[in-house]
Amino acid sequence: MGTLFSIGELLIDFIPIQKGRELKDVAAFERAPGGAPANVAAAAAKWGGRSSMITKLGEDAFGDFLLETLKEAGVETEYIKRTREANTGLAFVSLREDGERDFSFYRKPSADLLLNKDEISGIVYNKGDILHFCSVDLVESPMKQAHFHTIQQAKTAGSLISFDPNVRLPLWDDPEECRSAILDFIPMAHIVKLSDEELEFITGISDVEQGIASLFKGDVQAVVFTKGGSGADLYLKNNKFTSTGFAVEVMDTTGAGDAFIAGLLFKLLDKKAECGNLGQIFEDHQKEILDFANAAGALTTTGKGAISALPDKAKIERLIRG
Repeated sequence: MGTLFSIGELLIDFIPIQKGRELKDVAAFERAPGGAPANVAAAAAKWGGRSSMITKLGEDAFGDFLLETLKEAGVETEYIKRTREANTGLAFVSLREDGERDFSFYRKPSADLLLNKDEISGIVYNKGDILHFCSVDLVESPMKQAHFHTIQQAKTAGSLISFDPNVRLPLWDDPEECRSAILDFIPMAHIVKLSDEELEFITGISDVEQGIASLFKGDVQAVVFTKGGSGADLYLKNNKFTSTGFAVEVMDTTGAGDAFIAGLLFKLLDKKAECGNLGQIFEDHQKEILDFANAAGALTTTGKGAISALPDKAKIERLIRG
C-alpha cells in the first residue's frame, strides 16, 4: 500500500459545549485537534494505512498538543516543521441544533501559512502514493507556493493528486479570491471532491450535471459530489455512479467530509490505484469504495470534533453490513 500525504492546515478546533447558539453567545468550548488535511491523514492511519502530514506548527503548547495527537494516531510527522514566527492556528466553531457549523479563525498569519517550498523539497513520492490538499491554505502565502511545488513533485513521480476545496469563506478577504484559487488548482488534481453547497459557488453554474461537467479539465479524472446524509455521486468522464448515505444520529458534522474523502482515498490506496488505472478501479470497485466513504463520514458525525470522532475500521464495516 502506498502513502497518503496530506498538505495544509493543522489547527485547534474549539467546539462549543452548548449547541444551538450563535458563536457570540457560546460561553464554553472544548479543545479538539483539527484541520481538514490532518483529519484525512489521521483517518487513513487509524484504519491501517500509511499517512504523512506536511505542515508547520508554532513553537507553542497548541503545536505540541497537535504533534502528539498525530503521532498517537499513527501519522508520520517527519514533514511537520515548527516556527517561532507565528502561532499555531485556532478555529472557534458554533454548532446549530442540526449539527451544522459557523467558524471564526485566528490566523494573521498562523504557522502553517509560513511553510515554504524549500522546507519540503526533499520529500520522495512514488507511484501508488496519493497527495491530498484543500483550499484553506491556498491564500497568498509561502504555503500556497509550497502546494504548487509539492503537487508538481508528486505528479512527476506518478502519484495521484486529490483536491477537496472545503470552502471556508471567512478566511478570505474576498469570496472571488477563494473561487479563483480553487479554479486554479482544480486542473492539477486527478480527483476532486466537493459538496452540494460548494458546487455552484465554485463553478457559477446552478445545474448540477452541467456544473460537474465543467470541472473535467486539466488532469481531472473523477469528481466526487457529496450530498450530506443523502450519500454521494461519483462522476467519471463517461460514467456516473450513485450511492446512498447511512442514517445516524448527528451530534456534530465537523470532519464528516474529511472522513468521507479519507475513506475513499484509503480504499484507493488499498486497490493500488494509479493515474493510469484510476477510472478502471472506480468502475470495478465503486460500490465498495463509496460505501466505506459514506459510512466513515456518517459515523464521524455521531461524535464531537474531527480527529477525536473518527470511527475505527471495524465500526465502519459493521455499519455497512447493517
